[in-house]
Amino acid sequence: GSGESLSNGIKKHRTSLPSPMFSRNDFSIWSILRKCIGMELSKITMPVIFNEPLSFLQRLTEYMEHTYLIHKASSLSSTTERMQCVAAFAVSAVASQWERTGKPFNPLLGETYELIRDDLGFRLLSEQVSHHPPISAFYAEGLNNDFVFHGSIYPKLKFWGKSVEAEPKGTMTLELLEHNEAYTWTNPTCCVHNIIVGKLWIEQYGNVEITNHKTGEKCVLSFKPCGLFGKELHKVEGYIQDKSKKKLCALYGKWTECLYSVDPATFEAYKKNDKKNAEEKKSSKQVLVGNTEEPDEMPLPDSESVYVIPGSILLWKITPRPPNSAQMYNFTSFAMALNELDKEMESVIPKTDCRLRPDIRAMENGEIDLASEEKKRLEEKQRTARKNRSKSEEDWKTRWFHQGPNPYTGTQDWLYSGNYWDRNYFNLPDIY
Repeated sequence: GSGESLSNGIKKHRTSLPSPMFSRNDFSIWSILRKCIGMELSKITMPVIFNEPLSFLQRLTEYMEHTYLIHKASSLSSTTERMQCVAAFAVSAVASQWERTGKPFNPLLGETYELIRDDLGFRLLSEQVSHHPPISAFYAEGLNNDFVFHGSIYPKLKFWGKSVEAEPKGTMTLELLEHNEAYTWTNPTCCVHNIIVGKLWIEQYGNVEITNHKTGEKCVLSFKPCGLFGKELHKVEGYIQDKSKKKLCALYGKWTECLYSVDPATFEAYKKNDKKNAEEKKSSKQVLVGNTEEPDEMPLPDSESVYVIPGSILLWKITPRPPNSAQMYNFTSFAMALNELDKEMESVIPKTDCRLRPDIRAMENGEIDLASEEKKRLEEKQRTARKNRSKSEEDWKTRWFHQGPNPYTGTQDWLYSGNYWDRNYFNLPDIY
């Protein structure tokens, strides 16, 4: 119909949520978490006040905020330049997590989410394909058939006393169709600090290795842990190298801000000089610190911005958040629109779409008690359905994805089965 060319029937996206967020100050997260030290957090029911009004399937969709980087990669003729754009896309995909300390709702088994954004040139579908362990699969494609981006995420959460660490197991696969190229990588670990007392803050750390399976080129990025004095907070740096490990270019920046590329020799000279200066500073101060504890307060970065090494090229810069973001769970403009629903769309989307989930809708509308009751009701309903299945020895069947080997890495993955966009939805589970 005529609504097809619009992003799921919505012409202009909303710029705020129906209701601002609740204060979490009166709730002690510690009273819940002290029972759980060392446990897998996916099995713990958290009060709804610690959530943000989005399902994890919607939160995953935020990888797509900077889709223009994929379109740009498609348009470039040099493999190194394409890799630079893909690396920038991989870094930009985690940028929306900055200051997002609310927990997304756990998707119910069989829950789905779709997003069509004509303005950004993609459409995406995701499905919760497993409940224990929780696995979310997604599949996005360029509206001009220039790319396919898919993956499945199995977030492993661990509680360490003062912090919660989320390790996003699962592979991202990006195919640039015009170049017949595929890139794969895994995301860095995300850690939320101060969950018991003080201001919550987030860091991402670990190595991200992006492989171009056609040329053998790799981009190895290191997301730096913040360190005691916060010198490395949010920093990302690394190299693109060819298949014989020769460094082709250096990349550096902050995942919360920007990413630059520069010639490797220039980068190394800068690093050497920077280190020398730091050591001179240190010896003149004679710092006496034997403390390796993780910092409690979020360290203030040395300078708000990244020092731009002369001769660098800017690959990506973050879009500023809207002025009302702090009252709206620190959402980006892109995130504000994820749970929008209008009448036209309601008749098109399947009944499993998260936009129809009553607990998330209630929370978004500021009805926190209703959200809490609905969340409990849905979790109960899911448990009952699982019991009934085990009695009848009936297996759960996923609808839009199936398990199979990733065509490039050979590891187990969830692959899109097709036909979702035919809009022929029958026999869908009643999950809400």
